[in-house]
Amino acid sequence: MANKATQLKDQGNAALSAGKLDEAVELYTEALAIDPENHVLYSNRSAAYAKAGKYLEALQDAEKTVSLKPDWVKGHSRKGAALAYLGRDTEAQKAYEEGLKYEPNNEQLKEGLQEVKAKLEANQHGARLMNPFAGPDVMSKLQNNPKTKAMFEDPSYRQLIQDLQNNPSAMATKLGDPRVLATLSVLLGVDLEASNEEEPMDTTEPSPRLDPKEEKKKREEEERKKEEKAKYDALPENKKKALGEKEKGNAAYKKKNFVAALEHYNKAVELDPTDMTYITNLAAVHFEQKDYLKCIELCKQAIDIGRENRADFKLIAKAYTRIGNSYKKLKDFTNAKLNFEKSLSEFRSPETKTLLSEVESLIREEERKAYINPEIAEQEKEKGNEFFRKGQYADALKCYSEAIKRNPGDAKVYSNRAACYTKLAAFDLGLKDCDSCLELEPTFVKGWIRKGKILQGMQQYSKASTAFQKAMELDPNASEALDGYRACMMQTNSNPEEVRKRAMADPEVQAILRDPAMRMILEQMQNEPRALQDHLKNPAIATKIQKLIESGLISIH
Repeated sequence: MANKATQLKDQGNAALSAGKLDEAVELYTEALAIDPENHVLYSNRSAAYAKAGKYLEALQDAEKTVSLKPDWVKGHSRKGAALAYLGRDTEAQKAYEEGLKYEPNNEQLKEGLQEVKAKLEANQHGARLMNPFAGPDVMSKLQNNPKTKAMFEDPSYRQLIQDLQNNPSAMATKLGDPRVLATLSVLLGVDLEASNEEEPMDTTEPSPRLDPKEEKKKREEEERKKEEKAKYDALPENKKKALGEKEKGNAAYKKKNFVAALEHYNKAVELDPTDMTYITNLAAVHFEQKDYLKCIELCKQAIDIGRENRADFKLIAKAYTRIGNSYKKLKDFTNAKLNFEKSLSEFRSPETKTLLSEVESLIREEERKAYINPEIAEQEKEKGNEFFRKGQYADALKCYSEAIKRNPGDAKVYSNRAACYTKLAAFDLGLKDCDSCLELEPTFVKGWIRKGKILQGMQQYSKASTAFQKAMELDPNASEALDGYRACMMQTNSNPEEVRKRAMADPEVQAILRDPAMRMILEQMQNEPRALQDHLKNPAIATKIQKLIESGLISIH
């Protein structure tokens, strides 16, 4: 973000140098939105406002600059210039003097102070300076002075002088015109133009102010490094050498140079056999080499050494997690689960919790697959059929459910259980089983008939007739499907009021009727029946019209 603010500041400086004052102000303002404590940005924007003749805004930014960095003399210079432009010369004098306290030899401040003092002294002469354009010799003085002589060739300049002679109060609104400042310089004998020259834009960045939290974090990091260094310096020579070998091993491990990594880690173990991390690092290398049994062996050894030497519980947990991952790779999910649980008993790492959940899912899936037995499933289905014939539907339901667990790919068992649910008036569960059945075997005619009957029982005649139609498409001789379809059609058309109520309660029908395009099509069909043929060529519209026909809301003759 700081880089963006700097970029905007540089663009603002370029715009100001090119005389694009509004653009410069806008760019400085954008930069301040990113870095609102940057005194340089306020100073530069003050200069842009002053050059644009917006002296009050220039003063406000200059005061903000001084409040942010009182010892930065350019802020005082900006403030003094803005006050001088506003005619507040006494305050301008104080601003320049305040800046000189910090930097007594600053030429800009000294020049500014000299100019305002000269103006204050000139004001003591009284009335003539109240309107410097009112003197009898004004025109001749301006025509003869090299600074203003060429301006007289422009009629607008002569008109400007006449306006100011007649209305001196208008001078405050015209100070942004450089010709006015040049004219005042000649008439008053004071170089006012110098005070309006743009001071160089400050391109240096203020020293960055760290956020208090960042400062605290930085201090803590420095303290931690000091503590680590102190601990390292206090270590015996063998432990220092072991750490050195570990670092070399880590570097080789990152480069996947496992032979070199093993060599360095083994040296670290020889130098300091009491530190478990060197052994878990060895285990990590064997894991990468897919020698999972060796990895498990080393991690168990590391845990024993760690407990003997009171190692950090997080290190113990990490070793158990590595054992769990090794068992997972070996497809021994039970032992993987056991070691992940042991790891979590040492330290509840979110990563290990995720690994435990994954392995538990794998165990459940294995158990489900192990339970599958088509022979037992067939036996349970036959038992269910026998109970169903006897009217013992609850017992039949248990057998069919067991058969599904034993062989979840048998579509016919879902159909049989759907029949049980129908007998027990659990139509929603029966419908769900029909859908499972047809998903497994879409051409199973009996599944479509059973779905149609359940929907018929739920008084969803339109959907039921669609299911029966599907059964007839698959088997034109399916009399049960034909009878069901006819019954649905008769029921649909028996009572117009009931038909309308059922149709309007159907969310699908409601959505069709809310569609503005469909409403226009239906209106067109009433006025021009032959337009129907054109609309039916669009599959999406044809499906919606068919739905309305099946629901009994419209009919076609």
